[in-house]
This record gives sequence, structure tokens and C-alpha cells, in this order.
Amino acid sequence: MNMTYPFSLTDCQSPQALRELAERLTPVMDAAGAAIMDIKTAQMGGGIMADKKSDGSPVTMADASAEAIILPALAKFAPDVPVISEENASSHHLKPEEAYFLVDPLDGTKEFIKADDQGAFTVNIGLIYQGVPVLGLVLAPARDQFYSGVVGSGAILRTASGTRSISVRDIPSTGMVAVASASHRDAETDQWLSDHGITDTVSIGSSLKFGLLASAQADIYPRFGPTMEWDTAAGDAILRAAGGMVRHIDGRDFCYGKPEWRNPGFIASGGGNR
Repeated sequence: MNMTYPFSLTDCQSPQALRELAERLTPVMDAAGAAIMDIKTAQMGGGIMADKKSDGSPVTMADASAEAIILPALAKFAPDVPVISEENASSHHLKPEEAYFLVDPLDGTKEFIKADDQGAFTVNIGLIYQGVPVLGLVLAPARDQFYSGVVGSGAILRTASGTRSISVRDIPSTGMVAVASASHRDAETDQWLSDHGITDTVSIGSSLKFGLLASAQADIYPRFGPTMEWDTAAGDAILRAAGGMVRHIDGRDFCYGKPEWRNPGFIASGGGNR
């Protein structure tokens, strides 16, 4: 890798520099995923131990272990780029700058603590530049799936069988397939799907919903329930890198740096929905 070290703010405009940053962060993602799986395996017999945060959502040792791997790596590779991370409460008070990372060290904690979680939990790093996601990394360690995307340079999916480029698909002749949350499906989503005549749906947890769109396994992801920016940034970047898009419910561009890092509803879509 030839990236000027360390990664700087001006590198956010260079797809090559972003690709090289993604390569440097790939083993960091793998290490975080391994730490999560070690805890999952160690606690599996007696059930995953989880505490509750102030908002009532669960948090586990795995969240903290993954974050303890990711944050020092970002400080090393990109020391001038701020990091807003779900489990680092003090970072939530930062103001949006021209560039910043959004990190969710364990997305899908509700899935992670289930005995039958189907591996639907992920490690997420997204890089925002001028309000737009430009780089995304998503690892599903239990599924051996790693997504990486740089807007303007494409997206890839690494599995046990190898690494391949991915891109969104046109709507199939059989109609759109929608992806919905496994733990947060709501009546508003069901109504939206009914209004648009969509009957074929697949449910999955965490940021893997964006991965299904990016890898041409589904076509649209309507989300009306609450999310935070660190929940969506990495998957959003991968989807955009693969040729898709994310919009507000009313069709406006979906940008980052919103108050308290909270997302309103959005529609994520693949190639046939632009």
C-alpha cells in the first residue's frame, strides 16, 4: 500500500487513498470480529450477559471489546479525523466536522444475545465527508461476510469462498424484494409495503440489510423506526459504492451530521429504484 501516512482530511477526496485506508482497516475489522466471536462462544452455554444503556438498549462485553480494538486503530491511521462511536458516550457531544468516522462496534446487539441469532450482527466503520458517506466497512463475523465500499470506486464482498465485486441489480421481472428489520419491524413498514404492492420480503438484523441491497439480493429497504447515524453510515456507504442510494422518506438526499446523530425515516434502494 502506498497511502501517505497518516490518512489526512484531503485524502477523503481521493478514491485511491480511501481504498488504501479500507485495506489498512480490514485486519482491524477482522480482529474486532474475532473478539466478538470469542465472547459469543465463551458465554453461549449460559446465555449472553447484557446490561441496559440509558435508552434501554442492550450492551455487552463484546461491544466494548470491539470498540477497544477499533478506536486505537483509527487514532493511529487517521489521527486528525474525529470518531463518533456508539459506545463512547463522550463522542456523542462532538459537533459534525468536515470529515469524521461513525463507528458501531457491534450492530445488532439484540440479535447477538439471541441463541438463534442467525449471525445477524456486525462490526461497522463508516467515514463521512462533507455530510456524505464515502467509505464503509461491515463485517458479519458469524457469517464470514465482509463488505467494503468506497464511493466512486466500487464495493466488494469477501466470504469463505473468496472476494468479488458487488453491485445493485435492476428490479427483477417478478417484482421488488424488500428487506426489513428482524427486531424492529413496525406497522408503518407493513403499510408502506402494502401500498407499494410489495409482498416478497426478507428479514435480517443489523447493517446486513444494506448488504443485501448492495449484493443484488434485494431491492428496497424502507425504515420508519428510529436509528442512529452509526447504525447506517457504513452500510449506506457500501450501498452507494455499489450503485444504490438512500433518501429521506420525502425523497430528499440523506445526509449525515444531524442533531444528536439521530436519523429520521429513510428509503434505501438498489439500481432499479433511482
